Amino acid sequence: MPKVLISDKMDPKAAQIFRERGVEVDEITGKTPEELMAMIGDYDGLAIRSSTKVTKAILEHATNLKVIGRAGIGVDNVDIPAASAKGVVVMNTPFGNSITTAEHAIALMFALARQLPEADASTQAGKWEKNRFMGVELTSKTLGLIGAGNIGSIVADRARGLKMKVIAFDPFLTPERAIEMGVEKVELDQLLARADFITLHTPLTEQTRNILSREALAKTKKGVRIINCARGGLIDEAALKDALDSGQVAGAALDVFVEEPAKASPLFGTPGFVSTPHLGASTSEAQVNVAIQVAEQMADFLVNGGVTNALNMPSLSAEEAPRLKPYMALAEKLGSLVGQLAHGALDQISIETEGAAAELNQKPIVGAVLAGLMRVHSDTVNMVNAPFLARERGLDIREIRHEREGVYHTLLRVTVRTQAGDRSVAGTLFGNEAPRLVELFGIKVEADLDGDMLYVVNEDAPGFIGRIGTTLGESGVNIGTFHLGRRDAGGEAVLLLSVDEAVTPDLIARVRALPGVKTVMALKF
Repeated sequence: MPKVLISDKMDPKAAQIFRERGVEVDEITGKTPEELMAMIGDYDGLAIRSSTKVTKAILEHATNLKVIGRAGIGVDNVDIPAASAKGVVVMNTPFGNSITTAEHAIALMFALARQLPEADASTQAGKWEKNRFMGVELTSKTLGLIGAGNIGSIVADRARGLKMKVIAFDPFLTPERAIEMGVEKVELDQLLARADFITLHTPLTEQTRNILSREALAKTKKGVRIINCARGGLIDEAALKDALDSGQVAGAALDVFVEEPAKASPLFGTPGFVSTPHLGASTSEAQVNVAIQVAEQMADFLVNGGVTNALNMPSLSAEEAPRLKPYMALAEKLGSLVGQLAHGALDQISIETEGAAAELNQKPIVGAVLAGLMRVHSDTVNMVNAPFLARERGLDIREIRHEREGVYHTLLRVTVRTQAGDRSVAGTLFGNEAPRLVELFGIKVEADLDGDMLYVVNEDAPGFIGRIGTTLGESGVNIGTFHLGRRDAGGEAVLLLSVDEAVTPDLIARVRALPGVKTVMALKF
């Protein structure tokens, strides 16, 4: 039974879902990093919120960990490269608090437009400063979205309902999607010059850090109002303070800060500034939603192999997983075969699918090929870290999909480029479930790839099969299966034998000494 640790306070429904899905769960919160290191080795999964910091040091102690689930969007508290290198899937729940965060952005927009926090404080202080708080309407104003993903699209929908004109800057926003959202796609400088309100909905990356820099703020329409419920660091806070003081920015509302908890900020006390303590996801509905979603996603992965909302692995639904499972087994065996047989440095790998295989999600198949290929060099490689390790080594990975159906109703071909030339293997599924090799380096040969095997390249000549059978018999080695193929009569032949015990160096030497033998190797699957 898989075992999961919930290390941050989470709605009880998460633990309930784990248990219902056949996953053992412990709820142990508030542990120090040292305490977490001491216990993490016992768990297959780790469910967290924002408090637990999953560092490289903690991951080094996570000997059994397979998945980390973040109940929420941000994964700043997870070392994703270290998790990928360790072969641990990292998931988040990007949709569980989307509506809540979008609504908070709209609430802050209203708060700025009508100066609600200041008016409330003034009124409760016994003042009645009706003429002091002159607001602005949202109707007919232009809202500029920086980031038009899931949350940004919800904000756009709500803003359009308020009769606002919405423009959006997002490098990944297609013209078709912009039309569907009812927004105008613009460049950043256009947005800055035209927007009456700007709201940010983008992750924090090196490209988006300080996207509202001092220079960008100087380009904004005078009197603009800015809202950030996304990530601290998207705005230069010192520059925003100066822009508020000068009147270039009429108001700003931040739910997130560069340093959190934000106990001190140059923005605090500035007229026109509104702040909340990272409340974007803080509704009872959102807390329940993200807890349920992270538990369902992690349980699907641990029990069924489904991968949803992973940040370092292609998604694979629980429905897809059973259909893809035999293909992934075939892919891993072919990757392992070519990895064991190809000599010299590899600089390129091509993964081709044909027939039924071409209709499937290709990313898990590619990951499985790379895992099999690279397992020759590492016993900790898996589908998660194999692409990471391949990129790290500069391996050129090519995916080729053929819609045609050839001799086999489904076919997977793996070709590696080496200094000695291209090496290609191909396989299919028998009965849609049994992996079978059908071609090896251009030679037609049908073989199961399983357990300990002996690979022999020899000259096709009478008596060779008898001689190798005698040699194995004299060595006390029992043959399980025997697969033979050749290019043409009297030419080069290839032999794949499965044997009941590991192939020893002594056996390799005895087979190599037989007349006509060109190559002999031990294989293991």
